[in-house]
Formats: sequence, C-alpha cells, structure tokens
Amino acid sequence: MIHIQPAPSDFLPLDDLAGDGCPGCSKPERLGFQFDFAYQAIVDVARGTAYAHEALVRGPAGEGAPSVLGQVNEHNRYRFDQACRVKAIKTAAQLGLQERLSINFLPNAVYKPEVCIRTTLEAARTHSFPTDRIIFEVTEGEKVEDGPWFATILREYKRYGFLTAIDDFGAGYAGLTLLADFTPDIIKLDMALVRGVDASRSRQAIARGMVRVCQEMGVLVIAEGVETAGERDFFLDEGVTLMQGYFFARPAFRAITTAASVPWAVPARG
Repeated sequence: MIHIQPAPSDFLPLDDLAGDGCPGCSKPERLGFQFDFAYQAIVDVARGTAYAHEALVRGPAGEGAPSVLGQVNEHNRYRFDQACRVKAIKTAAQLGLQERLSINFLPNAVYKPEVCIRTTLEAARTHSFPTDRIIFEVTEGEKVEDGPWFATILREYKRYGFLTAIDDFGAGYAGLTLLADFTPDIIKLDMALVRGVDASRSRQAIARGMVRVCQEMGVLVIAEGVETAGERDFFLDEGVTLMQGYFFARPAFRAITTAASVPWAVPARG
C-alpha cells in the first residue's frame, strides 16, 4: 500500500479560485473546514488488476465522510465541489496512481459546466494527470431538480474527454429516466441491490435486467458493495467483471491499495 503524508498547504484548497460566470467563483474566502481523501479500488476481477480508484471524502485525520459533508451548505457547495476535484487529483498524482481516478461531484453545485470544468483541467495539467483517466461520478440519490439540465452537464463532461458514471444506480431519483436522457460510460449498481443477491431471486431478476440494459447500450457495469464470494460469483456469471467492495479492498486513507494485497482470484468454473 502506497501512502503519503499531508502537508499543511493541502488543507487550504482553492484560495485563489477565481473565474467568470459562476456565482461561487468570485468569492475568495476559504472553506472554513479541512478535509482529505481515502481511495478505494474498483477491481477488474477477470484481469486481476485495478480498474480505478474512487476518491472518498474523509476528515483531515481520516474521520468519516459525514463529518465533512455535514459542513457543506448552499453557500460553500460550489467551492467544496471544486476543492474536492483539485485535491483528489493532486493527491492521486502524489501517490503515483496509474489507474483511473473516480471523483464524486455535486450536480447541484454546477452553474456553467464549461466554466466549472476549467478548474479540473488546470489541476490535471498542473499535476500531469491524464484527463482520459478521470471519471466523474454522481450519485443517483442526489436530488436533481432539472433532469434535462443534469443530462446536459454530464454530456459536457464527456465532451471534454472525461469518463462519466452514475453511482448508486437503482436507489434514487433519476433511475431509468436519466439513462434514457443520457448514456454514461459507467453504471454502478447500488449496494442495496448487490447485498445478498446470490440468495435473493428478486434481486437477481432486477440485477440481470439492469445488466442486460446496460450491455445493450454499451455501458460498463460496476457491482458496488461486494462483500462475499457469493455476490462476486453471481455477477461474474452475469458477465460483470468490474466490482468494488470490502471483499476486495477497504478505503485506504491517503493511500492506494496495491494489487498484491487484493484477493483477485476468480473461482474455477466446473
């Protein structure tokens, strides 16, 4: 596992963030709180490699995400969203990440996508992190007031060469309607659907249906929250090889989990 130690400046994100066209860009004040990241591997079980690492918000000493997200409000949401992108990219570059980097973003914090993306592009350039290895993922549980506008935001990200993902698919507000309006690169099946799927006929039927739709649309599927061999085996049998969960690797605070520490073995098929 590769670790880095935080520098004091790491906790002062985006003090010089300024731009045109976004209400949040012109406010120079600091966020007023500190945060950091843990990174969790998304594995390609068939290849025995990491497909990507998701950046998960943590407190400055590794505290859980609620300790940070509870301080985000309508006044600092934009700056927090932008600060997360910059810090996730910077830390991933410092860790020497060679796989894709998955960054969560807040769609309700985006005013003009083409302007908000500039910060990400600049961070990628500064830290020599290829933009085609950056995935922007949004949780389906994030309530979006304007579905078509949300689809427009995601299309803009794709236009700039970023990969796009919908997290917690099947759990929130958008569902299949969003999938009809916009075709992401990746769908992450909600862990509530994954949990115990090998022992639940109803979950199996729903999961198979979602996987088939995504396969027909050319969308990659990630089974999220895999915790048992049975859950892994069910999705392998359905042709899903990208997975994430404690069965493979827990989030590592300011660190990248190496392949040597992950149980990659694919079970033998009789």
